[in-house]
Amino acid sequence: MTRHRIGVIGLGQRSARILVAMREIGWDFEVTGFVDDAPAGAPTLEAAGVALGRPHAFVEDLLASGPYDLVIVGSPNHLHLEHLKATLPAGYPILCEKPVVRTQAESLELARLLAARPQGAAPLFVGLVLRSAPIVRAVVERVDSGALGKLVSIDATEHLSPEHGAYIARNWRRRAMWGGSYLLDKTCHDFDMFNRLIGARAAKVASFGGQAIFSTSAPKATPTYDDGAPAYQAVGAGWQGASDPFQPDMDLADHQLALIEYANGVRLSFHSNSHAAMTERRWNIIGTQGQLTADLSKNRILFRPALSRGEAEEIDFGGLSAESHNGADHAMARDLLAALRGADAFRVTPWEGLEAGLTVMAVDQAMARGAMVDCRPMWAEYDAARRPHPAMA
Repeated sequence: MTRHRIGVIGLGQRSARILVAMREIGWDFEVTGFVDDAPAGAPTLEAAGVALGRPHAFVEDLLASGPYDLVIVGSPNHLHLEHLKATLPAGYPILCEKPVVRTQAESLELARLLAARPQGAAPLFVGLVLRSAPIVRAVVERVDSGALGKLVSIDATEHLSPEHGAYIARNWRRRAMWGGSYLLDKTCHDFDMFNRLIGARAAKVASFGGQAIFSTSAPKATPTYDDGAPAYQAVGAGWQGASDPFQPDMDLADHQLALIEYANGVRLSFHSNSHAAMTERRWNIIGTQGQLTADLSKNRILFRPALSRGEAEEIDFGGLSAESHNGADHAMARDLLAALRGADAFRVTPWEGLEAGLTVMAVDQAMARGAMVDCRPMWAEYDAARRPHPAMA
């Protein structure tokens, strides 16, 4: 079996969890080098017996110490484009954590870079981990089979626990300049899958949201649980972290609603809240012939044909684990290994990663404007950016 050499740019908590999942499913690898002056993921790797490798001060130094079988870009979101621009020319396969970039301008720039790459260039994988989750794969198979008939509408939610929401409000993700929006960083997974299931792009979007929880002006929630345990401190805040989630520099929405009409007429409503007493991540998918509810928090599916009088079919995938996305991290590690070996295509393309991000960016634009946004001009710009220049064709 080949021993894979891996370089890491941004050895944070997410990069560490991916590496641990890779080790747990049997990858034979070594982290030969990393770039991160404060590697928040180091304790996780050390606990799993994964050596950190050699620290490098600069990305260029890391790349010069190759070759690598894989470079993981797990830096904060605002650095992704910079690190991809440095790493793509080196010719190594790359896994970039989601969201692949942070703004519409960055999306267009990366699209141009990808369009200019020669055929057969080393792959860029995007860590939209839900694509690999067994439950999500089952949802795709059921929808693609035609069991629901023609899709009509989707009602979806993501309600985070107070601890999870507070982590975002203390972590670098609390600032748009570092992470992009709350919806982009946290739910681009979901919008990627909505694009895939619906099979069309967003045409018109509307959105409402704001700060009502993690704000200096909002009434603070109880700082302790009813059993006396401290609240909002379960996980370390990491790079640029803060101890208090009620920070004056927190500039993201902490709850948001989105309404989308897709180009093929399917409608979507999405509700997210970062301080919910009962967590939920659910997709309620309704077609002309049936309904499927994917409960991603409980890792189970319910399906019932529209004209059935019987009980709904229930499939329980088990394996509940908050730290590994209910087994999706391990599934993505298997998919990644298969792709590197040439045994199978990775489940998501960079273009799909960009389109998921752009969909959310349009939603955020609608919230900021307080008006419905027509997505057609955005898609026209994007399509022009990803079109190879005649001189490259």
